[in-house]
Amino acid sequence: MPGNLPDRIDRPAIERVIQRAAELQTGERDIGDGLTPDEVIALGQEVGIPERYLKQALLEEHARPGLPEAGGPVERLFGMGTVTAQRVVQGEPAQVTSRLLTWMDREELLTLQRQQPGRISWEPVGGVAAAVRRSSAALSGKKAFMLTRAELVTAVITSLEPGYTHVILSADLTSARRSVAGGAVGLVGLGVVASGVLAVMSPFLWVALAPLPLFAGLGLAVSRQHRPVAARALLGLERALDHVERGEVKASHALPARSGGLMGLVLDEVRRALNQ
Repeated sequence: MPGNLPDRIDRPAIERVIQRAAELQTGERDIGDGLTPDEVIALGQEVGIPERYLKQALLEEHARPGLPEAGGPVERLFGMGTVTAQRVVQGEPAQVTSRLLTWMDREELLTLQRQQPGRISWEPVGGVAAAVRRSSAALSGKKAFMLTRAELVTAVITSLEPGYTHVILSADLTSARRSVAGGAVGLVGLGVVASGVLAVMSPFLWVALAPLPLFAGLGLAVSRQHRPVAARALLGLERALDHVERGEVKASHALPARSGGLMGLVLDEVRRALNQ
């Protein structure tokens, strides 16, 4: 190998190298308008990818939903009201369901709402039970709950063929987004009221309009507060799928280490309370 290569390559670089090598490999072949599934599997095996992984990836691509329609002004301004993650995993629906129920009960602040064949829904734990679970998690050094802002979490579990199951997880965040939208609109409205009052008190137009940019800027800043909530909920869904798929969380979905000591636990609880 060339002497200027590093001794070790990190995970993101490995993924880029493998993806680029696959592009170079397929670029040497005339694939025309496409390949059959058998040809894709054969091509993947040429570069050493086991057939079961190729088959799983093909099933996931086939089960992938169509591109979502462009979001409206509310989605563009405040962020998504519902986040969704989906994956094809190895295992029968009963096994997948059991793993998913275990994860949600152990790692999230959720309680089972309803379970039907192929569909499960959870709702937030509230009251004393929620406080007890939060305290127990903090004292044990457990990672933070990821779906606490979701009003409803649902799972749709579909058998594709023997040994493969398609899982779609969704988190309803409309209530959290509504709170942010209300705060942003309230600030803008307050700016309009302040301008109206100044217009009556002052003959100068620039004085009356002065509060508008300030309150509009504050409203815009508040409107951006929902996006991290949606991103965190999506990460929570991906972590659940990681557990269903492989029994552990992928390194790319891992959370940063918790602050050490009792003070770290207290600070984490304060941050969590402020984010509610």
